[in-house]
Amino acid sequence: MNAEVNQALHQAAPLLELQQVTKIYGKGDAEMHALAGIDLSIYPGEFVAVMGPSGSGKSTCMNILGCLDTPTSGTYLFQGVDVGALNRNQRALLRRHYLGFVFQGFNLLNRTSALENVELPLIYRGSPTQQRRTMAREALRKVGLSDRANHTPGELSGGQQQRVAIARAIVTGPSLLLADEPTGNLDSARSIEIMDLLTAFNRDQGITVVMVTHEPEMAAYARRIVHFKDGLIEADHVSENALTC
Repeated sequence: MNAEVNQALHQAAPLLELQQVTKIYGKGDAEMHALAGIDLSIYPGEFVAVMGPSGSGKSTCMNILGCLDTPTSGTYLFQGVDVGALNRNQRALLRRHYLGFVFQGFNLLNRTSALENVELPLIYRGSPTQQRRTMAREALRKVGLSDRANHTPGELSGGQQQRVAIARAIVTGPSLLLADEPTGNLDSARSIEIMDLLTAFNRDQGITVVMVTHEPEMAAYARRIVHFKDGLIEADHVSENALTC
């Protein structure tokens, strides 16, 4: 990434910070340290790829960032707010208003249309019917699926289903998009299409993207790559050849 762009990003306050975060599962002989005390700051507008072998802690870290799990110890700050001090309902509100999620398995409702799938986050927000319908159609337009609004997932290809999932993730205008192996179920051509979409939302709308991936070709789209190993961050470096630049 261009050095001037990198410097500009880091002049802002971090969007999120993990400070000496640990996560321990089990007790006694069964105790397992999924995270062993990590420090991580991610700034507004960054595109970060998270890599590491199975069991390295990357998925646990993503779950904590998405408020789907809580640390055993340490601090998680989101826009300066201590997430650990929030109750369950407050964390749900944080997810609803600030976070978007994209998963490897798409996680669409099979019997509802693409448009209705994209509307779901807005329903949880309590948005009026006409407003959410308009916003959902606009989100589908942004991912190139205006003509598939009334199709169910079973009538869509895998790449189209992931586009619907991305539309659902960005329809609320999140500050942070968390993508867990978003190309894991797709062929190479569809994977490139999905990465181009994520790159565009990061570049053009300023959505911060944190993406878990096993694939170096997909990580190459990120401006920054964080490597996990044994519950710790092994490496954290800026990609000078990022395909987003």
